Amino acid sequence: MPETLDDFHVEPVRGLPERPPEGERILWQGAPNAWALAREALSLCWVAGYFGLLAAWRGGVIWERSNSAALGLKATVPYLVMGLVACAVLALIALVLARTTVYTITNRRVAMRIGAALTVTLNVPYTMLASADLSLRRDGTGTIALDLMGSTRLSYLICWPHVRPWRMSPTQPALRAIPDAKAIADLMARAARTRVEERAQTVEIRALEMPAE
Repeated sequence: MPETLDDFHVEPVRGLPERPPEGERILWQGAPNAWALAREALSLCWVAGYFGLLAAWRGGVIWERSNSAALGLKATVPYLVMGLVACAVLALIALVLARTTVYTITNRRVAMRIGAALTVTLNVPYTMLASADLSLRRDGTGTIALDLMGSTRLSYLICWPHVRPWRMSPTQPALRAIPDAKAIADLMARAARTRVEERAQTVEIRALEMPAE
């Protein structure tokens, strides 16, 4: 299912390794919200909280031992600086991941161009989609996890962070931290329902055209 793109490959259509076949239409394209991705996938808030607690603990210890608030505050500076650097690195990683990602929903499939260093494109036809689960945040961003049918298995590490968190067997590819996730999930549901109905109708028509034995 994954298709690796060459580093010098020029996309004929943004986010897709080749032009869509006749009859396929792009309904939506988007990418993760960088801030939401940093918060959800890279645990930015937890990292900031960890260094904040570490700085407060160290400052409190020094203040108690020296009976000097100035020394206590001074002792927090290295930990706060390390926290800021760590958070800046995570934010930069999230920004790069968001800028190199393109999620595409068509009337026939979901395509995910992912990866900063190693770029791959995942194509998920609706006929291979067992279900899709939406995890919605209060700010409207959310994650749509795709549960695949069949024996296809994906690498959690290669697809990360574009996967359902901690679901490794089997790995579920996911549209992570997308804005207006509820509307996008509804759009995908309608497209998938229409496509599955069309396929079922096609199969029925072909069966009627088969010669009698």
